[in-house]
Amino acid sequence: MLSLAESLLAASLNGFDLDNATIPQDEIVSGGPPRDGIPALSYPEFEAVQEADWLRDSDRVLGVEINGEARAYPVRILDWHEIVNDRLGDQYFAVTYCPLCGTGMVFASNVGDEALSFGVSGLLYNSDMLLYDRNTESLWSQIMGEAIAGPLVGTELPQLPVTYTTWSRWRERHPQGEVLSRTTGYNRDYRRGPYGNYAETSRLMFDVSHRPPRDYHPKEYVIGVESNDQYKAYPFQELRDQGLASFTDEVGGELITITWDEGAESATVLDSTGRQIPAITGFWFAWYTFHPETDVFKHDEVGQ
Repeated sequence: MLSLAESLLAASLNGFDLDNATIPQDEIVSGGPPRDGIPALSYPEFEAVQEADWLRDSDRVLGVEINGEARAYPVRILDWHEIVNDRLGDQYFAVTYCPLCGTGMVFASNVGDEALSFGVSGLLYNSDMLLYDRNTESLWSQIMGEAIAGPLVGTELPQLPVTYTTWSRWRERHPQGEVLSRTTGYNRDYRRGPYGNYAETSRLMFDVSHRPPRDYHPKEYVIGVESNDQYKAYPFQELRDQGLASFTDEVGGELITITWDEGAESATVLDSTGRQIPAITGFWFAWYTFHPETDVFKHDEVGQ
């Protein structure tokens, strides 16, 4: 039988077993809600672009293109659910969004012969969401993209390209696409976000292991790239200042192209063949705390 202290600890960790955790257990904290207190969407419904008149042009969406089909996931909905388990053709994937870190990431959820279904654990590491898969109850770090505890510990999820942009820009480029419907089965007010002005303030709700330099606002958006174990961040402030729609750079010995859409405040990363590759758009503090060794792009680098 568990002691009172052990019972309280298990409750505070929402019932997850952290015995084989690969990150410091004392840095895994409760975000407040219990397991599934923030309900992931596992049977999402979609509507045609023309039907989504409830979205404003400036609303942010995560856009994916898989097997020739395009879908948009409004942040207005993701703020309340954080995970959408979805499928296009034979590709199962999870759309994930952490409001505390501003990070929208999409992962292929096929592991071996099994498709994992993810839920919101209610736990955080470095202010970033920890997902859990309902198949094995392993815990996964969103930004790390791997299982940090449980039977699948050490397993990595393949990251898929995603475009974090405005609804108007995505709609222009994908007029035949679909958008996640507000018919979610949950009673939520998708007209407003649950986090108030959090994204504008310098305040963090939870502590992080590495505080970033004050070169930028902690919630300045960056797009972060990893190549051959080297990391580089491209702050949107620097992309605005450099004034180019695209430019090339080298990270980890690989040539990449950064594209910048000033009107939509959106950046993407292409490989040497012009194919979009996975990258992380999110708050500066979030990228830095996971990658304190990161290089940082400065606008005056272009042309040197």
